Amino acid sequence: MFEGILITIATAATPLLIASVGELVVERSGVLNLGVEGMMVMGAVTGFGVALATGSPWLGVLAAIIVGALFSLLFGFLTLTLVTNQVATGLALTLLGLGLSGMLGESFVGQPGVKMDYIYIPVLTDLPLVGKLFFGQDPLFYVSLLLTAGVAYFLFRTRAGLTLRSIGDNHTSAHALGINVIGIRYLAVMFGGACAGLAGAYLSLVYTPQWIENMTAGRGWIALALVVFASWRPWRVLAGAYLFGAVSIGQLHAQALGIGVPSQLLSSLPYLATIVVLVLISRNRRLTMVNTPASLGRPFVPDR
Repeated sequence: MFEGILITIATAATPLLIASVGELVVERSGVLNLGVEGMMVMGAVTGFGVALATGSPWLGVLAAIIVGALFSLLFGFLTLTLVTNQVATGLALTLLGLGLSGMLGESFVGQPGVKMDYIYIPVLTDLPLVGKLFFGQDPLFYVSLLLTAGVAYFLFRTRAGLTLRSIGDNHTSAHALGINVIGIRYLAVMFGGACAGLAGAYLSLVYTPQWIENMTAGRGWIALALVVFASWRPWRVLAGAYLFGAVSIGQLHAQALGIGVPSQLLSSLPYLATIVVLVLISRNRRLTMVNTPASLGRPFVPDR
């Protein structure tokens, strides 16, 4: 039973981790994209639809990544080229994604999906307690861990990562040094969109292999909160994602055990935890001021 609980926690945490790591890169470049929820749900419906049509979950994953990146490209064009307000544009992107996904996925409701197979490694997967947890997960679980490690290495161990962080800290100085601020921000935004699309595909191809309207259920907003919770550091995002995953699964087990608490209150625990974390972080102003990219959310207009 304990192994099963740990596996379900990992499954619940994986889409949060993927979306949060992508958004972390976006915000490290100085851009605030609040459209994560919309990109995730578009990735979910696209991944489900393509996998259903082709019979291949991997083609569904690829399509979801492409759609997420294209959706983020729309956000980038509006905020980076036309210099619209990033907060308003991100909210509009979420509303667009929720509405468009509901329309596109109307015919998918009630249809059985194509589930991605779990990995099986002889001997290792059969180990007691830890076998299925570490050696018998779905492939995207391992992708999420590699993605976290790759982003951590990129940001803090490479010259390109230093350039990205310098843009987020002071885009004016970076531009004065000849760095293509807009171009790099476009790439960061598209990476974040691709990760959001991948996280959405995880929901409809692994977590619950079916299409349900608005199946992201606020996970995009939790991913945004996780980035702040982690102080814009990848390994802290990993810890935060699994913490929130444990809260999500904990409320399900509490309901199954018949704990005398209203089910509505238990279902709201992940979102209440998000609010509590944000309040605690906002009270620690020194931590927030030190780690927040100084140019976050500020528009940049290069000299013509």
